[in-house]
Amino acid sequence: MRHTTLLLALTLLSYTSQSQDFDKIKMDSLFSIIESNNKGMGSVSVFKNGLEVYQKSIGHADVQKNQKANNDTKYRIGSITKTFTAAIVMQLVGEGKLTLNTRLADFYSALPNAADITIEQLLRHRSGLFNFTNSPAYLQWMEKPKTESELIQIFIDNGTVFAPEEKFEYSNTNYVLLAFIIEKIEKKSFSEVLEDRITKSLHLTNTYYGGKIGAKSNEAQSYTMNKEWTLATETDMSIPTGAGAIVSTPTDLNKFFKALFTGKVVSDSSLENMTKLVDGFGMGLFQIPFYERQAFGHNGGIDGFQSSAAYFSDEAVGIAYLSNGVVQGINDILIGVLSIYFGKDYHLPTFSPAMDVKSEDLDQYLGLYNSAAIPLKITISKQDNQLMAQATGQSAFPLEAYEVHKFRFEQAGIKMEFIPEDKKLILIQGGQYEFLKEEE
Repeated sequence: MRHTTLLLALTLLSYTSQSQDFDKIKMDSLFSIIESNNKGMGSVSVFKNGLEVYQKSIGHADVQKNQKANNDTKYRIGSITKTFTAAIVMQLVGEGKLTLNTRLADFYSALPNAADITIEQLLRHRSGLFNFTNSPAYLQWMEKPKTESELIQIFIDNGTVFAPEEKFEYSNTNYVLLAFIIEKIEKKSFSEVLEDRITKSLHLTNTYYGGKIGAKSNEAQSYTMNKEWTLATETDMSIPTGAGAIVSTPTDLNKFFKALFTGKVVSDSSLENMTKLVDGFGMGLFQIPFYERQAFGHNGGIDGFQSSAAYFSDEAVGIAYLSNGVVQGINDILIGVLSIYFGKDYHLPTFSPAMDVKSEDLDQYLGLYNSAAIPLKITISKQDNQLMAQATGQSAFPLEAYEVHKFRFEQAGIKMEFIPEDKKLILIQGGQYEFLKEEE
């Protein structure tokens, strides 16, 4: 017995030493810089071989109450919920309660193309059903409770955007429907199914179907930055269901993804189906490259929350970052985390301070801009001393001046350079696009 215990201890020590062979001081510095410059709030966790080798929380769970975030702070994870939903569907398939070829019409015959849409097409975002969160009307009712029948009617009214299997197009409608189908098969709420099938067996004590924020202890509020952290909207959780209603911590998410990829959630054949990519998307998963390495995971966004979780099977490494306040894009932060962990060259970020601009100086930028290169119009307005931008069909966002005529929205990696004398706007985001101001 003593010999066996010693062998186990040595094995764990070996795993731990391998796991911790990275620059923790530099990792701490990354998050210290983000926090001290007010560029983000949230929690991160890194796992190696099923052990947590790094955890850090920055900012506040609740700014108004001056409640700092900690390793047990729980965040809305948005669309990472879809990975849980897909896993539950694959469990039902494995049990013969459902097939990937089962038709939507078996449950909701009134939906358009229901007789032709399969469960697999819902899982792979190939149904053609309109993404209901893209509707302009969505913003008017997203904070109010909706029943299943009300949501189904909205989906019927929204119709389709292409024929089933024609192509991939991300749609939250697909995963809300999958959650409803799960409830019909199991004759339980999605919340109960989630607990029965996943969270209880994996001991995910901080993972559950969300409700009103604050109903349970240490739940994070979410914020947007507008010179200071401002409370964001709060979607009623009767709406996103299996598309985005789960609350969790980075530690719990790493436990879940480790279990998923080591045969503790679905069968090997089901996981193979989930990770099979069609037009770049699997079933509740997509591939995340990092240099020569490949991970599978998902990201999410709901209200002021943004999140990302991924698992590198070859390295047995999991990473999850959940944020309730984003200025520096979480993709940039995760590149930093992964670079430090895997020993890649990486320079810690530096942030130039915002420039003070007088309200009257902003007037030269105001107006409607359009581009010959992309079918998008941008309205530039101001609120008090804050320049605002709003693209066609999207919410307005604040612009921060960092040089003369140059503004940025770091949360989305957007920069805008104005050339007032030519009535031009240069948009920089994944490319460079020229816009011209329309004549009044």
